This record gives sequence, structure tokens and C-alpha cells, in this order.
Amino acid sequence: MKKAIGLLALLLIGFLAFAVWYISALRPVDASNQARVLVKIESGASVSAVALQLKEKGLIRSVSAFKLYTRFHGAEAELQAGNFVFKSSFSAEEILGILRTGRAEEMILTVPEGYAVSDIDALLTEKGLIEQGAFSSCARECDLSFFSFLPDAEGLAERGGSVEGYLYPDTYFVPADGFSAESFMKRLLSTFQKKVVEGLATYIEASPRTLHEIVTMASLIEEETRGREESERPTVSGILWKRLDAGSGLGVDATVRYILNKPTDAITVQDLNTGSPYNTRKFRGLPPGPIANAGYDSIVAALKPQESEYWYYLHDANGDIHYAETNEEHNINRNRYLR
Repeated sequence: MKKAIGLLALLLIGFLAFAVWYISALRPVDASNQARVLVKIESGASVSAVALQLKEKGLIRSVSAFKLYTRFHGAEAELQAGNFVFKSSFSAEEILGILRTGRAEEMILTVPEGYAVSDIDALLTEKGLIEQGAFSSCARECDLSFFSFLPDAEGLAERGGSVEGYLYPDTYFVPADGFSAESFMKRLLSTFQKKVVEGLATYIEASPRTLHEIVTMASLIEEETRGREESERPTVSGILWKRLDAGSGLGVDATVRYILNKPTDAITVQDLNTGSPYNTRKFRGLPPGPIANAGYDSIVAALKPQESEYWYYLHDANGDIHYAETNEEHNINRNRYLR
């Protein structure tokens, strides 16, 4: 009898010890830490793999406890794949809840370099954050007068308004619920102010160009070199500024595509005759405003162009760039690489 009581006591102590460990292991790693941690869960990942990843990121206290908790709740087959935002202040219960539903309090939203206002509108619509057109409408109608660096909207393309070119491409954390197009636009503009207006103030002040000219040229550089080697940007910048200063036409097809909202279809002779000041094939000088929201490297390239002997450039079917000093050489390159 004494042995049975002793065994029962040991089992009870063991159970209590396990319960204390288990409950403690499910608590937040750091209840006061609000730093965001990005976690990418691959499709088909096992509970063990997910738990190990969470442990390595400092988000759970115990791999074993998290695995047990997941199994106790029958959630092994319910874990969603995708990119998630967690915090060390989340409990195992909160983390599992996010992984089961695939939806957290915050979403990761990346605005790629070279996106125009209309592209950002489409991105937000696709993510289910806005009704289609809400962001584009805000670009034209919201009161953004607080941002003194924005140009006068008069003469700018209606589709992008005065904010086109000034919405900083980056990765942002946004609320999954209660998202506001206006609030997000102000975040993009605030980031531009911090990264460009303030961060590059020394270069901007030393430049003979206005901020609007710099941002407009940066958008052309972005569109002409997007997806290319970063080293191309300063040289392309130097060529475009040199052509501008010489009074030569810039001849950037991307400006025609922008004003006609024709991102991929072939450009026709009729397109090239479009009577818009954004048509740099027909009119000399910079377009009235940016045609995209350029990334940091393109903005720096616009500020720090590389001088060269070249006046022309083109990209072949493989994306390789070919420079030329004369129009004759350029035509030879066209016949050689674009046929």
C-alpha cells in the first residue's frame, strides 16, 4: 500500500512538474518586446520544422511544448504557408492562432521600386486592403499639403497627381484591419521625406537641379534600368542629363507608356505622336513629372551621374546594355542587337 501511495505521489509530482513546465513554456518569450519578427513558412512544412523555425527566431520557449500544444488542438494539418509578422510578446496560443488562420494583426506589404500610383492601387486592391481606385483617388484628392516638398499638381498627369515619384518604395507593416489609403499614402510620403529629402539633403542642396527635376529624372532612370545591373544607373543618368542639357530629345519610351497607361503592349507610330508633354519622343526636355516611384539607387544616380563619352544606350533581348558615342553607332547597335 505504501508503495502504491509512493508511486501515486511520484506520478502526481511528475504531472505537476510537467504542467508547470508546459504552462511556462507556452508563455511569451519576452512580454515587453514589441519588435517585429518576419517568419516565412513554406508550403507543406511539418509542425516540427515550424516549431524549430519559431524557436530559432526567438518566438517560442520550447519546440517540444509548441508541438504538443499544436497536437492537443488538432492543428497539425491547419498551419498556413506564407509570410507572417510575429513578436516575442506573443504567446504560443497567439502564434498558433495566426498560423491556423493565416491572418495576423499586421501584414507585410512590399511596394516595389518603379511602381506608379496605379500599380500601388492595384497591389492594395489585390491584398484586399482597399476598394479598387481608392488609392489613386486619394493621390488626386486627399489633403497632403503638410508635405511641403510636393510640387504643384498643375500640369502633372491626372493619373498620378502631385505624389507620383514621391511615394518611397519599401517593405511596410500595415494593419490587416482598418487599413486607410490616406494613412498609407502619408507613410510613403513620410518615408520619402526621411530617406530622400532629409537623408540626401547635402547632395540635393549641392545639385544645380531642383528636387522635382531630380525625382523626375530618377523615375526615368528607374524605368530604363529596372531589373538591370545597378552599375548601369549612374552611366544612364549621365547620358540622360547630358542629352537634356544639350537640348536633345530624351527619347525615353517609358514616358509614352506611362501617359498612355500602356505598360507592355508594343508602341505604335500613333503612340509616338501623342501630343502630351510626357512624350519625350516628340518633345524635348523632362516630362512634367515623374513616371514612377524610383528606388533609392536611381535617386542617388540622378544626383550623382557618371560622366562618359556616350550619348546613346540600348538593351538587347538578353538585357545587356550597349552604349554608343554617335547616332551612327547607335543605329548599328540597333540593327545588331534589336533585330
